[in-house]
Amino acid sequence: MAGGGRRALRALARSGCVRGSGPAVVSRLQDAAVVQPGFLSEDEEETLSRELEPELRRRRYEYDHWDAAIHGFRETEKSRWSAASRAILQRVQAAAFSPGQPLLSPVHVLDLEARGYVKPHVDSIKFCGATIAGLSLLSPSVMRLVHTQEPGQWLELLLEPRSLYILRGSARYDFSHEILRDEESYFGERRIPRSRRISVICRSLPEDLEPGQPPSPAC
Repeated sequence: MAGGGRRALRALARSGCVRGSGPAVVSRLQDAAVVQPGFLSEDEEETLSRELEPELRRRRYEYDHWDAAIHGFRETEKSRWSAASRAILQRVQAAAFSPGQPLLSPVHVLDLEARGYVKPHVDSIKFCGATIAGLSLLSPSVMRLVHTQEPGQWLELLLEPRSLYILRGSARYDFSHEILRDEESYFGERRIPRSRRISVICRSLPEDLEPGQPPSPAC
């Protein structure tokens, strides 16, 4: 496909899963807050879910995160994956990160129960680098970004199951982000019912964090 055709397809996909307070903020974050719907096949989603389920089942849902950012969740850091899952994660890394960009070796897995949500927060630059990329499994959800200094500027991302979202640069540091709770889960006028959602998140390495040093669970 010619370059113009690929750009048109990306624009069409973006128009259906990104909405904002105005054209200026949508344009400003067009490369900093990205959604790729249908990144995974149903078989790939099943592969990841089946691998994660035994480990997650051993944990209880929590309601008091260490910095009060998450409610109704369980999480883990996972470094060892099956060959099939590693191939999926390598595709995520190729899509979201620059060649040679150092990544945190453990992948962050966040399991939100149906009533769970992530409160508005800005990731710490001490524990995560400039880019995060997350796969959404099981349930659709809405991620809302709000400018920390100008709250009238906002962007919403519709994260359907099997989609990939990427946040980098300004979207990470100038905007808070959150996953809306079920009763608030709308994308424009469209109701997006929430159920249990798992996100599998790859993160770049902060400049001042040495490989092997533990990252923050808030990222």
